[in-house]
Amino acid sequence: MNRSDPPSLLLKRDSIITYRASDPSDITDIFCTAPLIGPVSMIPNINFTSIASTAFSMPRVGLGTMSLAPSECVSTINDAIMTGYRLIDCAPVYFNEKQIGDAFLQLSVPRTDIFITSKLASPFHRSEHVEPALRKTLHDLSVGYLDLYLMHWPVAFKPVPIESNERGWRDESIDDSDNGKNIDPNVSIRETWQAMETLVDKGLVKHIGVANFPVILLHDLLSYSRIKPAVNQVEIHPYNQQSQLVSYCQSRNITVQAYRYPLGTPGYKERDEPNVLTDPVLTDIAQTRGVSVAQVCLQWSLQRGCFVIAKSSNKMHMEENLLLTSQNGLAKTEGNKIAQLTQDEMSRIAELDRGYRFFRPEEWWPDSPVPVFY
Repeated sequence: MNRSDPPSLLLKRDSIITYRASDPSDITDIFCTAPLIGPVSMIPNINFTSIASTAFSMPRVGLGTMSLAPSECVSTINDAIMTGYRLIDCAPVYFNEKQIGDAFLQLSVPRTDIFITSKLASPFHRSEHVEPALRKTLHDLSVGYLDLYLMHWPVAFKPVPIESNERGWRDESIDDSDNGKNIDPNVSIRETWQAMETLVDKGLVKHIGVANFPVILLHDLLSYSRIKPAVNQVEIHPYNQQSQLVSYCQSRNITVQAYRYPLGTPGYKERDEPNVLTDPVLTDIAQTRGVSVAQVCLQWSLQRGCFVIAKSSNKMHMEENLLLTSQNGLAKTEGNKIAQLTQDEMSRIAELDRGYRFFRPEEWWPDSPVPVFY
């Protein structure tokens, strides 16, 4: 056996890596570790925020890995962990889980200290495909379980083969809707969710949730789910605030996790689209406080009770993001005093909402449009 073999077979005993016979049901609770990257004391202790109503703990700010180049994964994950990130948000359709798994294998941090999220891709919504898809993700990420597993989109695609015996994907067919022709209208959310519930029963994932779900689909899901969704991960920024969705989720004890913070995903913004980072109101608030617009947007999300996925491979930006969670506020220009956004500032930002989405799936599927958000 070598490093290309299923990482779930790796065991650690007194810092010595050993192996045992293949057992697909086996899950290990720690990473295969490499020598220390730096002194353990260099790694900040970022407290998880307890969500008593959903009985789970999750860091308020996590590192997003969408559009993270495979070649940057090891260095970015290492930088993030050393900076203090304890939540890594992944997905098969980001096509970098193998390299993220390689980074995990080099960490000197216990597996139980890292909150790892991944997602179920649309071709694997049929009940018989849900567990094999998860096990493929576990194999790619070099872990034995996930802390959170999300249904990535509330739309099923026709199945594609799962390459279970190798890490990574040979092509991008799992993300190919063929302009909507590959959408499978015969798979219900209920079928998929009940299969995801069995993953919790088997200990393969600790919590399950959804992404990109509007209120009406959540409302229906809650009517029959045995295990309630812990999280709804959705596009939220000052131009798409989704206040009613946030209120509904909070009333039903579902944690809202905001992605697209604030506009950090290249390739999903056209030249003629609005730019949150140059908005005059946000720029004025940021300049008054001596911080970045990105930090203002993050603080705004946190004060609304949302958690945030922030994508950055820049170590300075990583540190800026975590400064807010460790100090619970934004730095003022005078004496670096910490303070939250004022009610007036929150009101000014609230007025920026225009319901503008940068992720518009109905445009990805023109031959079989499924207007998820309408």
